[in-house]
Amino acid sequence: MRRKAQIALSMMMVLILLIMAACSNSNNSNNSNDGGNEGGNNSANNTASNDGANDEDLEPITIRLVAGDVNPSWDDNQSEVGQELLKRTGVTLKEEFPVGGNDADMFSLMVASDEYPDLVMPKGNAGKLVDAGAMIDMRELIDKYAPNLKKIYGDYYNRLNWSEDDDSIYFLPIDGVGQTYFEAGGGFQLQHKVLEAAGYPEMKTVEDYEAAIKAYIEKNPTTEDGQPTIGMSLNGGEWQILISVTNPAFLATGAPDDGEFYVDQDTLEAVMHYQRPEEREYFRWLNHMNDIGLLDKESFVQKYDQYKAKIASGRVLGLIDQNWDYGEAENALKAEGKFEDTYARFPITLNDSFQDHSFQGTGYLAGYGIGITKDAKDPVRVIKYLDYLASDEGQVLINWGIEGEHYNVVDGKRVIPEEVQQAKSNDGNNFKKTTGIGNYLISARYGDGVKDPTGNYYTTTFPDQIVAGYSDQDKKTLTAYGATTYKDLWPADDAFPERKYGAAWTLPFETGSQANVIFQKTQDIMKKRIPEAILAKPEDFDKVYDAFLKDLDAAGVDKLNAEFSKMVQDRVALWSK
Repeated sequence: MRRKAQIALSMMMVLILLIMAACSNSNNSNNSNDGGNEGGNNSANNTASNDGANDEDLEPITIRLVAGDVNPSWDDNQSEVGQELLKRTGVTLKEEFPVGGNDADMFSLMVASDEYPDLVMPKGNAGKLVDAGAMIDMRELIDKYAPNLKKIYGDYYNRLNWSEDDDSIYFLPIDGVGQTYFEAGGGFQLQHKVLEAAGYPEMKTVEDYEAAIKAYIEKNPTTEDGQPTIGMSLNGGEWQILISVTNPAFLATGAPDDGEFYVDQDTLEAVMHYQRPEEREYFRWLNHMNDIGLLDKESFVQKYDQYKAKIASGRVLGLIDQNWDYGEAENALKAEGKFEDTYARFPITLNDSFQDHSFQGTGYLAGYGIGITKDAKDPVRVIKYLDYLASDEGQVLINWGIEGEHYNVVDGKRVIPEEVQQAKSNDGNNFKKTTGIGNYLISARYGDGVKDPTGNYYTTTFPDQIVAGYSDQDKKTLTAYGATTYKDLWPADDAFPERKYGAAWTLPFETGSQANVIFQKTQDIMKKRIPEAILAKPEDFDKVYDAFLKDLDAAGVDKLNAEFSKMVQDRVALWSK
């Protein structure tokens, strides 16, 4: 009897343990992937349930990604966030970039060999890959395995359709959904020391900008180490001629950046933007800057590394560029404590009759993005990885980092510790590479200003955090101009009507089409004639510019304008459905 009682008691204990285990599993079901998530049950950290991969999805796999843009801070999954992502997803991401920055050649070679990686981010080469049959339609994969992707795109999901005739989803746009622009990263840049020396003068037109540079360089023709001071340098030696030389012609003359075309907002008729008389006058001003010795003579022959090295030396007073293009060099100045050599940013225009349209609304841009190729080894695993990055948990990880290391939760709010913020602000290149924060923004994501279910922002770009990242020089300059952030200097977001077609630079030409052939001819002409016009003697400027326009006519620009107008109008019709 005693033995039967012992057996019964043992069985009862086993039963109790099984019940306790079941209860424990049930209580944890809403945090099924908090591995490495130090916040545990903290609601400010675990922003959604069932975000992470299931255990069966954690088998190690390497996914190869080829990107059109070079990321000098890429960490090969060796950063803190990279290692955490590996732990949570089992994925090692191997990213490759174009050698020498020539993404077009890289993707052309890919098409010619008919061999592709798992993932591509091809920028303006997307049409080339689609036409070659390299991309798979992700629609079914998204429907089956990617609820977070669908959640982010929401009402904009129909904008992922490739065209009116092809509703395939070949690429996932990586622009932030619901984006609010709290900061300006472009415009005309001027070193803080130049502004301070001039007494923080009005900075609205190219004349204002030129006067400040001229006054400083007259008093400081050389730097402390004897190098010549450079008034203004343009990154015009490689593909960035579009960013640093030609796109600013739009913005300085009261038009939004629509790539190589100006689109009439009422008629939706497009023309190659160099044909606008206003832009001719902008390029005439650059010609004038060259003539008086304020433009870097190497602007159209220097390589990107040379351009960045000049900026990092502190001797370039002015730039016309985007922060993502010159930011690496500016970060080097910050790391050395040379904050007076870093840059303030202004919406400079040709004259007072124009307003900078940098922030004219586009709605959600379903343009450049990431896609899965036909050679992907495991498309299901790839889409699940992209879906994890799009989950609330993934979004917090790739934007904020790891709780307890890169941020803390204080009274329900994510807060970046002072020492982490200092490293982020003043040693940005090293910070990004070692932490991995910002390196994995390769999937659908929420834009700045969007809050997660806990009331925290998904990204770290919001007014308080922007100001926290400013140097004392930034704050001093902004105070002098009555602003809190650089964005305050630009026209308000609602100053202009939203563009019905988004941004025209996201519209791809069909590979091999007549329009694409003409477009490539016009690009070659532009890359020859624009530098020639800027570097010409002032008395020869009009002769060169007239020859430029004649070359465009001879190449068939009228046919190109007509075709691009139709493309714009077709997109408006597609997005209106």
